[in-house]
Amino acid sequence: MQASPFRLTAAALLTTLVAGTAFAQSKDIVVDPKGDVPYAIDSRNVVVKSGADLCWRTGSWTPAAAAAAKAGETAVGCQCDPDVVDKGACAPAVIKEAAPAAPAAPVAAPAAVAAAPKKCDFTAVLQADSTFGFNQATLTKAAKEALDKNVIAKLGGCATLSSLIVTGHTDRLGSQAYNQKLSEKRADAVLAYLQAKGVKAENVDTMGAGKTQPVQSCDDKLGHKKLVACLAPNRRVTVDVKGPAK
Repeated sequence: MQASPFRLTAAALLTTLVAGTAFAQSKDIVVDPKGDVPYAIDSRNVVVKSGADLCWRTGSWTPAAAAAAKAGETAVGCQCDPDVVDKGACAPAVIKEAAPAAPAAPVAAPAAVAAAPKKCDFTAVLQADSTFGFNQATLTKAAKEALDKNVIAKLGGCATLSSLIVTGHTDRLGSQAYNQKLSEKRADAVLAYLQAKGVKAENVDTMGAGKTQPVQSCDDKLGHKKLVACLAPNRRVTVDVKGPAK
C-alpha cells in the first residue's frame, strides 16, 4: 500500500489535538486506505481534522476523489465535504435481496381422453325355415322365442336406438317380383312383433332384399326337395341394431 502524502506523525497529531481542545470533536472518520485518500489520515486510518473540526485535504483532493474514497459504506467526502460531494455518492449501498422466485406454474394434467361411448350394436340373424313356414310370412312360436332371446333381451342394454333395420331375404326359387314381396312381408312381420314388445316405430325401418343377397349356392340337379333344403340359409331375416349402451 502506498503511504498517503499527508500522513501525520504522532508528534504533529498531538499538536493538532491540543490546538483543538477548544472545539467539540466529532466522531472519528475511519477510511479505507486502499487507493488514493484525498484527506490526511493518521496511523489508525482516521481522517485528521483541524481545530475547527474540518477534514484536512491533501494536494490530491478533488470532489471526485473525495467521492471515490470510502469510509464504511459511503464516500469520505460525504462526511468531510457534504456540500461539495454529489449526494448520490452518499447514499448507503443497498444490497437488494433477490426477489423470491415465483412458484412454478403447476403443470397441467394431461386432458383426460374421453372414453369412447359404449355401444349396444348387434346383428341378429333368423333362419326363415325356423322363423316362418316355407313360402310363408307368418311368425312361428319358435320365431317369437328367437326374437325375444336374440333381439328384445339385447335391446334392454341400449340407452336409445339410433337405428333398427329389419331386412327380409328369400332364396332364388320363384320370380324376382314374387320374392321381393315375400321378403318385405317377412320383414314387416318381424317389425310388428318388435313393436308389440315396445320398440318405438320411429326408430325402426324395414326393407326387402328379395333373392338379391344369397349366402349359399346350390346345384339345380339336387332335385326340388334337396334344393329347397340346400337353399335354406338364403331364406332369412336380419335385425341390425345401432345405438349407445346404458
